[in-house]
Amino acid sequence: MRRFSHHQLRLLRWEYILLLIASIAFVISFIILTKSFYKNNTKVVPGKGGTYIEGSVGELQPLNPWFTVTNDVSRDIVSLVFSGLLRYNPLTQQIEDDLATIDVSSDNRIYTLKLKDDIYWHDSTPENPHPVTPEDVLFTFQTIQNPNFPNTLLRQNYLGVEMEKIDDKTIRFKLEEPYGFFKSNLTLGILPKDAFEGVPIAKLDQALGFAFNPIGAGPYAYKSFIQTELSSEVTLEKFERPFEEKYHIQRVIFRIFSDYNSLLSDIRNLDGVRHVPRNDNGEPIIPRQFKAVNYTLPQYVALFFNMDRPIVKDKNLRLGLQLGTNKQEIINSIGESLIVDTPLLQIDVMDWRYKYDKQSAQGAFFSSDWHLPEKVRLQRLLEMREANSVGPLKIDPIVLIDTGAILTVTGSYSNTPRNSTVHGQKIQDHQTESGVWIVPLSTHGGTGTLSLGQNLIRLMDSEGNILDSTYVWRTSKPKEYKRAAEEQNLVEVFLASRNNKLPEEQSISVGDLYVEKGMLRRRLTTDPYDIRINTEGDRLSLTLLTSSNPPQYKEIAELIKKQWGLLGVHISIVVPTSRDEFEEKLVTRDYDIVLFGQSLLDNLDSFPYWHSTGVQKMTDNRNDLRLDAYNLSQYSSLEADVLLKIIRQTSDDEEREKSLEELREVIRNDVPAIFLYSPIYTYAYDSDLQGVKLENLSLHSDRFLTINNWFLKMEKVFLPGKSWWSFPGWVITLIR
Repeated sequence: MRRFSHHQLRLLRWEYILLLIASIAFVISFIILTKSFYKNNTKVVPGKGGTYIEGSVGELQPLNPWFTVTNDVSRDIVSLVFSGLLRYNPLTQQIEDDLATIDVSSDNRIYTLKLKDDIYWHDSTPENPHPVTPEDVLFTFQTIQNPNFPNTLLRQNYLGVEMEKIDDKTIRFKLEEPYGFFKSNLTLGILPKDAFEGVPIAKLDQALGFAFNPIGAGPYAYKSFIQTELSSEVTLEKFERPFEEKYHIQRVIFRIFSDYNSLLSDIRNLDGVRHVPRNDNGEPIIPRQFKAVNYTLPQYVALFFNMDRPIVKDKNLRLGLQLGTNKQEIINSIGESLIVDTPLLQIDVMDWRYKYDKQSAQGAFFSSDWHLPEKVRLQRLLEMREANSVGPLKIDPIVLIDTGAILTVTGSYSNTPRNSTVHGQKIQDHQTESGVWIVPLSTHGGTGTLSLGQNLIRLMDSEGNILDSTYVWRTSKPKEYKRAAEEQNLVEVFLASRNNKLPEEQSISVGDLYVEKGMLRRRLTTDPYDIRINTEGDRLSLTLLTSSNPPQYKEIAELIKKQWGLLGVHISIVVPTSRDEFEEKLVTRDYDIVLFGQSLLDNLDSFPYWHSTGVQKMTDNRNDLRLDAYNLSQYSSLEADVLLKIIRQTSDDEEREKSLEELREVIRNDVPAIFLYSPIYTYAYDSDLQGVKLENLSLHSDRFLTINNWFLKMEKVFLPGKSWWSFPGWVITLIR
């Protein structure tokens, strides 16, 4: 009995072990199956919550959509706190609905907007709701139209626009004439009317209580401002808006530093950096865990000719300067990469016509009124050669004769009357040849002396009429004679080159010549370039104005000075120390050329920059000066004006494209500016941040127009139609 029990116990122990093993295998299999089921029947989606912290360098200024035009740091914050009736979508490059829906008349003159339901200001509460109303919309735009409004540049966008409330949801804008780009003006952030009660319009920019505690209707609400030893910190909280899809990121914090080194010292606490500088190799200065994304804005940097200045009115001069500008060298030196040669960026920024061509530049200058000393000398030699090539007088253009010697000149009586004189000396019958005359020209005192240097020899009849003239240059030094002979040979080579009678490698132009001690020789690489002169003897000296910010402008100006110096153009660079001084010179057009940048924004409208209405009218009355005179070249063209107006007013895409192509040719041919490049910018963000797409930004702050796609957290959800209840059926399908 005892043995049986022991055996039975041993069996029970093995059964227990097998059962335990089977149980463990079952659990493991179940875990594997559930994991496999969960993996195959779920997907990763953005999770809600998280705080995005962005660092930037700059200065925080009032957070008011009316006054953030020139401050990118404040504009970033404003773009999230405030919303416009419409918004630009950088992914589609279209203006879309935001706070309102829009209907546009067929003639592009009447814009009717209807506010969406459930739109509230950030200070709204269930107990005290504060909805966005048509009165707020009218207040925002009609305030701008007031003559006392402190931002005169913004006011220009709404001149001649009539606005009216149609009902409790609808506002109508009526334009004096069609304007196809007016939608862009309706992306301006709307402000609450009651927040500015009692504030005079002329002092709205001083309403700092609102400006540093703003109330908007955007996707994020202003929460706090903190000043630390290292940075200024603005915190925004997500604000739910029922009419749009939910935003993932709960909180956005802007940390504003005084310089980039301070920013880098806090880089571990940042998720993004708004404007990353690049080193000399063009590489972004940012830690490796950050993803750097390059992008462009619809901007270009150009050299604008002040066409009111007589010195640059010569089109051939402007063309020569354009052909002589090495854009590739410029962008290489400042770490840029996108060359442009047109202000019409919607066509094709890569289509640039005037490539650097020093030879062609010299040709353009040759046709202008500005000449290198080499050209002046060459032109004189060509004139003398032409004079020497016709008529009865046949004398070598250069002679080597010591003082006291005689130059004998002969000719035929068939084309020379008897009793004629050569250089004041009477001709005589040749003793050995009939029908031939002879005259000795002395080199030592007396009438008709052949002096050292250039001599104009004239053949005259007995009554003093000039029958022929020829030029003879005399020297008594063999070295000078050799130099003069070399100069004559260069003249012949130049003529053969101009007539395409020599291979390209043997051809020469004016740029290959150099004046030394009054004579031409071949230019050496070490030879300096003299300054061009005109027929009045004036030197070609131009004043180039540029701004001290960004610092690349000064570097570009120095390169331009160097490049154009090789063309014989003297450049005087003016870089005012203060922004006010620069703007004063800009407004008063106190320059021959200005190096500056222009931005087309989302509508790519070139009208303000190239239409004649943007020309600054220079009068004795300073009050006539306009801050919105954006035509920096003082360019006026009837043909360009017509095309610019068509581009603005037409609703026909095909007509607009055709007009743009024609306008590009007009501007190309007139050369009112030399377009250099479109700046490249870099935004960087931590690898933990997902969903970032910049695409086609028109402003730096436009990156936040897609922040609804950004997320810091992730979660898994079941695919449509799937849940844990689907698990048994899934297992059965595996067994089958």
